[in-house]
Amino acid sequence: MAIRDSLLPEFEQEMAGVRKTLERMPEDKLDWAPHPKSMTVARLCGHLAELPMWAYTTLDTEELDVMPEGQPPKAMMAESREQVLRMFDEFMAKARESLSKATDEQMMANWTLLGGGRKFFTLPRIAVLRGMVLNHAIHHRAQMGVYLRMNDIPVPSLYGPSADEGAMGASA
Repeated sequence: MAIRDSLLPEFEQEMAGVRKTLERMPEDKLDWAPHPKSMTVARLCGHLAELPMWAYTTLDTEELDVMPEGQPPKAMMAESREQVLRMFDEFMAKARESLSKATDEQMMANWTLLGGGRKFFTLPRIAVLRGMVLNHAIHHRAQMGVYLRMNDIPVPSLYGPSADEGAMGASA
C-alpha cells in the first residue's frame, strides 16, 4: 500500500473534525482569549484554517522559509465563520489534490523548515505531515474545544459523543 493511501483517510477524518470545530467559532468573541498569553479566538481559528496549507506546501516544495528577509509571517486571523470555513475548504482541496498524487519517494524525501535562513528542522515529508500538520491540527482543535467549553458553546463530538452532543450511537 502506498503511504498516501494509508495517510489520506486519517487526514480526511482529522480535518473533518477541525472543520466541525471551526463551524462552532463564536463570531461575537473573536477577540476573546482565556489568558493574555493565549491566542485569541480569531487567531486560533485562523491558524486551524491554515493548517491544511502546510500539507500541500510540504509536498510541493523542498523547503519553506517562514521569515524571508527576517520578516515574521503574517498571522491568519478569522474575520467571520464564513471566511474561515471558505479558507479552510480552499486549503483542504489543494491538500487533498497534493496528497492524492504523492509518491512514496516524495513522502520519504526530506523537507526543511527555515526561519530567516536559519534551519529549524529537516525531516522526511511524512514526518512533517504527521507532526506539523495532523498532530498540530489535533492539538489546536482540542485547544479550541476548551475555548468553546469556557464560553458555553457546545463542543462537537469528534471520536464519539461529547458532553454536549450525541448519545451512544450518534454519528461523530
